[in-house]
Amino acid sequence: MGRAVSVRARLDSSFKGVAVFVAALILLFSNTTPSTAWAQESLSPTAQQSSLPDAPMPQITEKSDSQQTGTGRITGTVLDTNQGVIQGARVTLEGLSGFSLILKSGINGQFAFAGLPPDVYKITVTMPGMTTFTSSQIPLRAGEFQILPPVTLSISLVRTNVNVSGNSRQLSEEQVHIAEHQRIVGIIPNFYSSYNWNAPPMLAKQKFQLSIRSILDPVSFLTVAGVAGAEQYHNVFPEYGGGLEGYGKRYGAAFANHVSSTLLGKAVYPSIFHQDPRYFYKGKGSIKSRALYAISRAVIARGDDGQSKPNYSRVLGHFSAAAISNLYYPASDRGVSLVFFNGLAGIGENAASNLIREFVLKRITSHVPQAANGQQ
Repeated sequence: MGRAVSVRARLDSSFKGVAVFVAALILLFSNTTPSTAWAQESLSPTAQQSSLPDAPMPQITEKSDSQQTGTGRITGTVLDTNQGVIQGARVTLEGLSGFSLILKSGINGQFAFAGLPPDVYKITVTMPGMTTFTSSQIPLRAGEFQILPPVTLSISLVRTNVNVSGNSRQLSEEQVHIAEHQRIVGIIPNFYSSYNWNAPPMLAKQKFQLSIRSILDPVSFLTVAGVAGAEQYHNVFPEYGGGLEGYGKRYGAAFANHVSSTLLGKAVYPSIFHQDPRYFYKGKGSIKSRALYAISRAVIARGDDGQSKPNYSRVLGHFSAAAISNLYYPASDRGVSLVFFNGLAGIGENAASNLIREFVLKRITSHVPQAANGQQ
């Protein structure tokens, strides 16, 4: 009986041991299976990569905008002469290749041209009422960033041009009307003196009109008669002879000189060269300056554009009249010497008459326009 109990105890003990061992195996199996599966899954990419040893790995790189496109950038600032910023200035960028951009300066006066291809550029900056700025050539390489020196604009001078083309004929006729009323002591013509420094020019038609009026003025006939009488008295051109016949020849020659010099020097050539045949009274400055001005007007004229230029009209007029005089002067007095002598004499006479116009005639000339006091 005792032996049977002992055997049973051993069997129970052995059975419990087996049961514990089996339970331990089950627990171990259930813990290691998920771990192995996870390990296989985690190691599978490595296995795949190791199976393709020559496959390139993907690479990610970043580049700046200028590196990607090879473009550059030009910036600058627009200022006034007081170093204040100018907003809204028109900035034009032009390249030699024809590339161009236009923008306006911002609130801080700055401008920026981005995304520019390599080229040689030029920048022009404009602003209403201000001067225009044009830069020198700006070479720009790929990816280059240039900051220009400040662009300075100054206030432009305002010039007002009065277009009187619509009334030019009326103004020209008015100048002739003024000239025809100017007479020394109310008798002797002083047609070719202008006391208004800014008087408008005369048209060609009015230049011819005034010259003919001067030729046909009664005082002109009396002046020519006096010249012929002086030549008769001093026996100038003796081949003309004496008496009434000789006087008539001298009178005809003197009148022909008067007509040719007046018509050519004060109408024909002034119309061709666009010059004003009048003497413009200076009236300001020292006596020396006024005298030099008066003498110089024999060889310097005012153009119809208001600019001074060589007095082709009067000089050619004198020499042309002298050349024509070879047609009617006595044969013994004709030749090149007559042309030069009479031409130079005409220029000298013009210089002397200008001195009288400048210093004497204004005070004794009638119908000089009010406030016409020469140079302003």
